[in-house]
Amino acid sequence: MNTDISQQLAQQVQQAFEQKTALSIVGRNSKAFYGRNDERAASAETLDVSGHCGVLNYEPTELVITARAGTPLAEIEALLDNNGQMLPFEPPAFSESATIGGTIACNLSGPRRAHAGAARDLVLGCKIINGKGEIMSFGGEVMKNVAGYDVSRLMAGAMGTLGVLLEVSLKVLPKAEMEVTQQFACSPSEALNRIHTWSQTPLPISASSYHGAVLRVRFSGATKAVNAAIETVGGETMAEDKQYWHSLKEQQLDFFISDKPLWRISVASDVESLGLPADYDNDDCLYEWGGALRWLKSDVPAEVIQHAVAKLDGHASLFRQPGGSSIFQPLTPGMMRIHQNLKQAFDPENILNPGKLYPEL
Repeated sequence: MNTDISQQLAQQVQQAFEQKTALSIVGRNSKAFYGRNDERAASAETLDVSGHCGVLNYEPTELVITARAGTPLAEIEALLDNNGQMLPFEPPAFSESATIGGTIACNLSGPRRAHAGAARDLVLGCKIINGKGEIMSFGGEVMKNVAGYDVSRLMAGAMGTLGVLLEVSLKVLPKAEMEVTQQFACSPSEALNRIHTWSQTPLPISASSYHGAVLRVRFSGATKAVNAAIETVGGETMAEDKQYWHSLKEQQLDFFISDKPLWRISVASDVESLGLPADYDNDDCLYEWGGALRWLKSDVPAEVIQHAVAKLDGHASLFRQPGGSSIFQPLTPGMMRIHQNLKQAFDPENILNPGKLYPEL
């Protein structure tokens, strides 16, 4: 039945290509808030991919799972959990209806990302429909050391602008034998110094966060290694830490409940100040990934924030804005040309999620 669905989707894309009609790719709308809402999208036809679901292949001993893009993320995580395994990038869902296709298309990763890799890093292969309605396959179900660009990983973060995800193969990993979170009261600079020092040692760190003057560091691994880490770093053992990390990745902490726009900022982990012209309270900034990811609540104009972050060789995206749409860091002319060339190659009539990333695409 799903083969018929994939063919129906391909035919719909092919017809849109011939008629030069824009398509809005929709799964179950858990990430509808993310990305730009382009004028062209308002008049676009809906391409519903939610019915293309189901796990195609999963052999726990091979540490690989292949599923159709419409498969609920919760279903995949439950299957892996029953076998003592997990998706290493700890993906946020933002809704019980989240699908694996939307998860990969947005390339969003959770607290474990800095230590286990991003969603993009765990993609082994995929099957897509390009902008001409052609079904194409890239990669496979094994890790290979080959020359050339891995096109399957190009789909992670493309947000459907290069192709309609049909299937994806992902590397999975065993769950840790033990996980414990230690917390420390300290200043932002002290927090960065501690996490940077510890990251240069064999300590089994799997996540870190800092906000509200508290540094939290999660250790995952063999019981002996985790206990040894606790003895080394000290601190206070956090109760209900599983709930904390879940609430962090799903943006359910009190920090995220705000009327201010929420910015997702990527900078070098040792950057202490974002260099914004207006001072902001430390309570308006949450650090993840050892300081490489900053969540900032701020009313400072978008161009001011993005200019300041660009000077630090980073990038800032307006992740959530009440009543508005996301704004991604402007690309340099060279990077924009690369994006436009890729768009032309995969979607020559610009019909797939037009303007979802940038107006020029």
